Amino acid sequence: MEILNFIVFGVLGQASLLVGMISLVGLILQKKSATKVLSGTLKTIVGFVIFGIGSAAASDALTAFQELFTRGFNVKGVLPLAEAVTGMAQTKFPMVIALVMVCGFALNLVVARLTRFKNIFLTGQHNLYLAAMLTILFQYFGMSNTVTVVLGSILLALSAAIYPAIAQKYMRKITGSDEIAIGHYCTIAYALSGWIGEKIGDPNKSTEKLKMPGWLSIFKDYVVSIAATMSIIFYISALAAGQEQVEELAGGMHWLIYPFMKALLFTGGMYVIITGVRMFIGEILPAFLGISEKLIPNSRPALDCPVVFPYAPTAVILGFISAYVTGLICMFIFALIGMTIIIPVAGPYFFIGGTAGVFGNASGGIKGAIAGSALAGLLIAVGPAVMYNVCDSVGLVGTCFPETDFNFLGYIIYTIGNIIS
Repeated sequence: MEILNFIVFGVLGQASLLVGMISLVGLILQKKSATKVLSGTLKTIVGFVIFGIGSAAASDALTAFQELFTRGFNVKGVLPLAEAVTGMAQTKFPMVIALVMVCGFALNLVVARLTRFKNIFLTGQHNLYLAAMLTILFQYFGMSNTVTVVLGSILLALSAAIYPAIAQKYMRKITGSDEIAIGHYCTIAYALSGWIGEKIGDPNKSTEKLKMPGWLSIFKDYVVSIAATMSIIFYISALAAGQEQVEELAGGMHWLIYPFMKALLFTGGMYVIITGVRMFIGEILPAFLGISEKLIPNSRPALDCPVVFPYAPTAVILGFISAYVTGLICMFIFALIGMTIIIPVAGPYFFIGGTAGVFGNASGGIKGAIAGSALAGLLIAVGPAVMYNVCDSVGLVGTCFPETDFNFLGYIIYTIGNIIS
């Protein structure tokens, strides 16, 4: 039991240690010197930690925005947050979820070794979320823990290897190579974003080539553009909430300064994310060659979605705005027609919508970024609305998974389960 806890929550539960372990194995297989092994491993881990620090800062700022928005516009409903629903599920099925995650990761290596799907999924927390989703579904249909672990592990392994392949065509357009895959279970949304970009846009008219008149050219600097854009969004929500509500959240800070500082915190988080991504990618790719050459030929690491942010930072912001506006429209439509109201939570809408923007931009420029992320915003609103009753039925109230890949797979399992039962 203690060994399992160490593996799941000690190593596999820490994404930085997981990618560091992969780097360590790769460098050893290449017979690098002890100095290079130590240096490469530590730099990989530290780069990922830096990336995590940036993500935490950005998420903290987005949480503040969400609170301002909810208070300002007085909206209540289901919050699509993988972290929340997974945390609730772990209180009910902790050991089952842990076993599905560990066995699924091990089988992912087997699938990559024996099939043409060579992706090794290294975004540990997303495998944990998928393990939770699969456990919830199988428990919903009254399956035993043993069956849940066996079926869940197999499905997780197949998902980890196959899902990244869906968007790999567009990943090559973004990075200019085939060395990495996207390790974020929204690949259906990302592939569709790339596809719609091809249909309506021009990749030569990239978001990163936006020409702005006169003084507006300062916005070509992504730090300035992010800070300015997010400040506007924060102030709209703060003014809607009113001085009293903002002061309650600000903790002594002036209510008109609070939204500005949170916008700057988000901007700083984004800058740190991009810095960390560049650092650990620069280390893990050479190290991964050892695993590819020795153990799993032609394999590639599937990495978390911010790995694409440095390629088109402007597309990230456009994608977030486009996806979020779509989510708001869906929220009001769902309320009018009596569906479960899905509140567009800023965190997942930023990371999923922003990433979809990068994919759409790679194949269709500005039009592709806007349309592709709007489509992603639609999918991450409709999916949770359709699947919420499953979470609700096992006592996980008020939250659901926003990830398109989870909801697609979940709906298939849900449909088959209902037919059988």
